[in-house]
Amino acid sequence: MKIGIVGSGLVGATAAYALVMRGIGREIILVDKNEKRARAEADDIRHAVPFTHPLDIRAGQFSDMKSCKIVIIAAGVSQKPGENRLQLLGRNAAVFKEIIPQILQYAPEAVLLISTNPVDIMTHMAALYAKDHGVPSRRIIGSGTTLDTARFRTLLGKHLGVDAQHVHAYVVGEHGDSEVLTWSLINIGGIPLKDFKKMEGIRLDAQIRSRIDDDVRNAAYHIIEGKNSTYYGIGSALARIVSAILFDQRAILTVCTHIDEAAGVKDITLSLPYLVGGNGIIANLPLPINDQELRQLNDSALTIKKFIDQLM
Repeated sequence: MKIGIVGSGLVGATAAYALVMRGIGREIILVDKNEKRARAEADDIRHAVPFTHPLDIRAGQFSDMKSCKIVIIAAGVSQKPGENRLQLLGRNAAVFKEIIPQILQYAPEAVLLISTNPVDIMTHMAALYAKDHGVPSRRIIGSGTTLDTARFRTLLGKHLGVDAQHVHAYVVGEHGDSEVLTWSLINIGGIPLKDFKKMEGIRLDAQIRSRIDDDVRNAAYHIIEGKNSTYYGIGSALARIVSAILFDQRAILTVCTHIDEAAGVKDITLSLPYLVGGNGIIANLPLPINDQELRQLNDSALTIKKFIDQLM
């Protein structure tokens, strides 16, 4: 019931707070190059424990991650002025190459949960570095489009007047501009979307769909414009994934992991509906999307693959 978090910036700290609020785990270790920041975040969150659930949270070193069941990696560098995406990727890959062996030295059986962006590519690189230590790719998981899927379900639920937890819809592919909203698979409590909206007399034409698509796809941009970064949504998404792994819940989540082939693209890491449990990825599930969505997924996979190939 021990969880490690590498990187105690806004995302890592918010993930820790979300874990405490939900009572997930028994002990949380925050590790950061900035030890003062890690100690401050751990102390601040610990003061919320009396109002929530009895667990311990503290700052530590990689050596304190011994026996961790899962380690969240939220570490990375920020983009410098004038720096392109590939240059940023190269610097973050160097960070991962340094920290992953240190994590696995002390927590060789842990599932690694990646949240550093661009998450698909960083998860792919993490799997490569972990493979050198005998760790199978099923134990290297990225947060992927878990948050995008939640955004999609939230907006659909609001429009349809239904609790988002009963809206079954997925966002797959890249966690980014080329992500694919799978409209063809949506059902509301088991009722296909087209039947539900007809039954309830709800308008959901191309214009409304386009607006929902735009709001999902550009949500992060709008939030960043208003407050410079996003962290509540992803922090909660990470807590949900940790729960699925820690308690072996066998949940279906749109995380990302390395896969031999997807949408006609080989050796790729992208988000699909995966069955997630105690040892990480249990299985990838069939995705019976329509031809248009399949083409979009292929385009999305190629977008990711281009950057992976440039980094190799």
